[in-house]
This record gives sequence, C-alpha cells and structure tokens, in this order.
Amino acid sequence: MLVGKNLSKRFGSTVALDGVDISVQPGRISVLIGPSGSGKTTLVRALALLDPPDKGEIGIDEKTYCFPASDRTRFAPPWPMLTVVFQQLFLWPHLTLRDNILLPLGSRRAKNGLLDEMVNLFNMEDFIHRYPNEVSLGQRQRAALARAVILEPSYILLDEITSALDVEQTSIIMKYLLTLRNRGIGLLVVTHLIGFAKRLLSRREGDRIAFLDSGQVLESGDIEMLENPQHQRLRQFLSEFEAVT
Repeated sequence: MLVGKNLSKRFGSTVALDGVDISVQPGRISVLIGPSGSGKTTLVRALALLDPPDKGEIGIDEKTYCFPASDRTRFAPPWPMLTVVFQQLFLWPHLTLRDNILLPLGSRRAKNGLLDEMVNLFNMEDFIHRYPNEVSLGQRQRAALARAVILEPSYILLDEITSALDVEQTSIIMKYLLTLRNRGIGLLVVTHLIGFAKRLLSRREGDRIAFLDSGQVLESGDIEMLENPQHQRLRQFLSEFEAVT
C-alpha cells in the first residue's frame, strides 16, 4: 500500500500541505479533488519524492520514508515501483511515441512482449511510430500512460491528465484507467472534473475519494461522499461546480 501520513509542505510563508493523510491500495482507485491551488499537485510530487514533504511519513509497501530527513540525498527513489503521469506529459518531441515509451527503461530491455502488450492495451497500433506533434492530445495521453505502465509499477499517480480532453477522449482514458485497476495497479487520480470522478468510482468496492482544500483533506470516503457531502466547504465546491456545468 502507498500511504502518506501527516504530510506537511511549505513554500516560504505559504502552507501547501498541512497534515495530509492519504492512501492508495493495490488494485484500487483513489481520487483526489479540490479547487485550484489546494495542494493537489504538491501532494503528488511529495508522494513521488520529486519534492519531498517537510514533515510526515510516506510508506510504499515495505519501504518507509520519514521527514524531516537529515540527508535526503540518501533516499533511494521509489521508481519504478511508483510512477507519475503529469498533465504536461513531458514527451520528447524528437522521439517517436514508441521511443518515448521505451526511454525510461534506459539500457534495460522491456520484458519480452511487453511493448506489444502496451500497444494493444492502449490501441496505439496506428500511430505508435509517429512523433508527438503528429498525433492528437488523447493519443499522446495514451503514450504517456503506456510509458508509465511499461515500468511495471505497483502504483501510478495521475495529475489532471484529462483536463484538456474532450468527452470522448476522456471516456477512452477512463476505460484504460479501469483496465489498469483490474491489473492490480493502485491509482491516485487527481482531477477537477466531478463527473469524471463519479464515473471513475461508480460504486466500485474499495475505491476512495478525498477532498483537498488549502492543503488539508477536509473529507474522504467513497462515492457517497459526492452525493451527500458532510463538510460545508465540499458542499460549496460541488454547488459551484454544478453552477458552471
């Protein structure tokens, strides 16, 4: 299990995370919602140890990282057990999608047949040899997912990867995320799209959702939380979302 306990992070006088607790179980989806500036991306970066928290504890299966740390440079990174897909995707424009997918492996070779499996899983047969600027955003999203999955991680953190997609492409990405869940991968999905969050959870046993605001998890639970929110700030957030959709 991926667990963050009492995670805190400051940037100068700004409190980005304030005692956050969150968990991601293998083969389950955890959804994180909240307004812009609430600390969602900071939390993703902290869990991935890309920008470690100032205080707290992160557990990734048998490995535990405690903060503050006397010497952060000694931390063995959690990759590839844990990988991240950011909204920006970070695909190299001078490499084909195939080469982008294989790049994180470095000098290692993909397990026999794994690349073909990823191409089939994400339906990339028709564009796998194209460059990022030659395909649609949705196709680039699929390549970024395949790049993360080819490392055979136990956990994938996804930060607003559907924010620029249309309804059809969002549905396609959701289908792939559910496939990854069924393969036993634990997913943390950050989104501001409440409808997408509801469809992604859709009363699947064990999946969870948390509402982050001003660096704090104000409420967490299952999909019922979105239908019957208890915290006043979450009720306000959902009503504002409904007012503009």
